[in-house]
Amino acid sequence: MTSEFSFDRLRRRPDVEAANLFAVDASDRLILAEAATALAAAGPAEVVVIEDHYGALTLGAAALAGARGIRVHQDALSGELALAANAAEVGLAGGYRSLDLGEELLTSARVVLLQLPRSLSALDEIAAAIARFAAADVTVFAGGRIKHMTPAMNEVLRRHFGDVTASLAAQKSRVLTASTPLTADQVGGNAVASEWPHRAVHADLGLTVCAHGAAFAGTTIDIGTRYLLEFIDRMKPEVQTAIDLGCGTGVLASALARARPALHVTASDQSAAAIASARATAVANGVAGRVTVVRDDALARQPDASAELIVLNPPFHIGSSVHAGIALKLFEDAARVLKPGGELWTVWNTHLGYRPALNRLVGPTHQVGRNTKFTVTVSTRR
Repeated sequence: MTSEFSFDRLRRRPDVEAANLFAVDASDRLILAEAATALAAAGPAEVVVIEDHYGALTLGAAALAGARGIRVHQDALSGELALAANAAEVGLAGGYRSLDLGEELLTSARVVLLQLPRSLSALDEIAAAIARFAAADVTVFAGGRIKHMTPAMNEVLRRHFGDVTASLAAQKSRVLTASTPLTADQVGGNAVASEWPHRAVHADLGLTVCAHGAAFAGTTIDIGTRYLLEFIDRMKPEVQTAIDLGCGTGVLASALARARPALHVTASDQSAAAIASARATAVANGVAGRVTVVRDDALARQPDASAELIVLNPPFHIGSSVHAGIALKLFEDAARVLKPGGELWTVWNTHLGYRPALNRLVGPTHQVGRNTKFTVTVSTRR
């Protein structure tokens, strides 16, 4: 154990950092406190951490409870990179492995620490995987801030575990403890709902959307993306390559590839669930050969001045906080990657007023569409 370990040393980088954004919160501490006895009894490689925001659970379990061989899954690449940076900072870089959600992550796990995702679908996919692959005596300590928790989370866990209890509230946080995983026979009718990815056909658009639990909007097509789809034919003509930045389930990437048979599209997102969904969506729409899906922190893997066309429906939340920082980061990276004369097509909630930032960061920006909620702009790289 590392007695000198301090949560105060942890940072969010490469995610956006600001005075009102934190790398650790009370729910991290409460999860570790509720799991302390179980962590002390766990052997090497019996502890799994899921959806650790920036490393507090993983590094806390290693430093304060002596857990070794921790296996970790974080949907957000920014969280994975922050954990790596924080682990190096506190001298615990060799104490864990990052893995996809699945059998390798969970086999023989007896203690699972989980930051509850906001999405019930994400929780369902996680809980189903734990119940399927972890040890029969596994205990899940799933915590979060009370303002983000709902009774429906208990019900999702009860689909997959025979025993679910709730802790007392502490510092506006609470922990749900789940044990006695149900077998496939016991899950019964819930088994079909817990098979991922889900799939939906949108006949009006001629698109099939596939989605894993943590993918934004699931198998629906959010209204901002729907609006941007109306402008596909007007986007920079005769380009050979394009990027769907923050691709989510890959709707824009697959739609572009279907509309332009000569086009190759790179679909990029930091979410593991998003890239798995986007790959499945490309296959379902017959364009997998022309859509390359990559997990990336913004466009870090793309060379400068290499793209002719980028499409973007930027998020305006960082976790549970409304914050413009993530959109500005995406605009900056798009500017770096666009060739001179290349175009960035963006849809955004009109009240956010992104046009001055796009003018400043990318280049001359003009409005090409506006409805009651959204604005679509095209920015041309200087």
